[in-house]
Amino acid sequence: MADFSLEDIKTLRERLGTGMVDTKNALVEAGGDLEKATELLRLKGAKGNAKRADRSTSEGIVAAKADGGRATMIELACETDFVAKGDKFVALSEKVLDAVAAAGASTVEEALAAPVDGKTVADLINEEAAVIGEKFELRRVSVIEADKVEIYLHKTSKDLPPQIGVVVGYTGDDAETARGIAQHISFANPAVLAREDVPADDVENERRIVEEISRGEGKPEAALPKIIEGRLGAYYKQVALLEQDYARDNKVSVGKVAQDAGITVTSFARFKVGA
Repeated sequence: MADFSLEDIKTLRERLGTGMVDTKNALVEAGGDLEKATELLRLKGAKGNAKRADRSTSEGIVAAKADGGRATMIELACETDFVAKGDKFVALSEKVLDAVAAAGASTVEEALAAPVDGKTVADLINEEAAVIGEKFELRRVSVIEADKVEIYLHKTSKDLPPQIGVVVGYTGDDAETARGIAQHISFANPAVLAREDVPADDVENERRIVEEISRGEGKPEAALPKIIEGRLGAYYKQVALLEQDYARDNKVSVGKVAQDAGITVTSFARFKVGA
């Protein structure tokens, strides 16, 4: 029988997070050599990664950090909520985020190539996925650069890590209002910052739809232009942040809240796990 102890099994399991049976079998095959057993377990997990390639990753975590006027946000996905809330996965997300931010990466491709501990972020993610036995995926990366930034991370369940993340870039000095707007974004999910940012094709399509609806309702021809513009205004309130009714006071728009606080929102990003 291979020469290893229960303490060796414990050490290896804590190092890799592997199951008892797999850990013991690897130590037997490695003749009690911890380093060789580690290599065997990683190789076994790497082969499993290929088999898991087509699995869906609908769970995970959103993590973000700021350095001055630059904020980096990532979505790291996994297969199950059990893994998503585990200490190892949360620690992995923090390590990946640190590496991505340090490298100044702003795309998934750049992020996966970022260096960490003598390897790439892609290697790190694959190794941890192999050990834990689930498919992991760095799904999204966003970088917001502005005079100032505010981050809001929201837990949809107290048992899970943050599932929604928002970064707001702004000018001005009212960080509390900027955070309130970030919280609003987490709830309201605007598509763009201002009505001017809505793609022209989308506006024309919406205009066509509301015109057909209005004509179908038998509205007077002379009143149609005003009715159509009114309904387009309602559309802008759905998709444009500054047009939306503020979540904390629906009598005022987000744009008015920002104006009254002396801040100007210049950009934002919102991630939701699996969305």
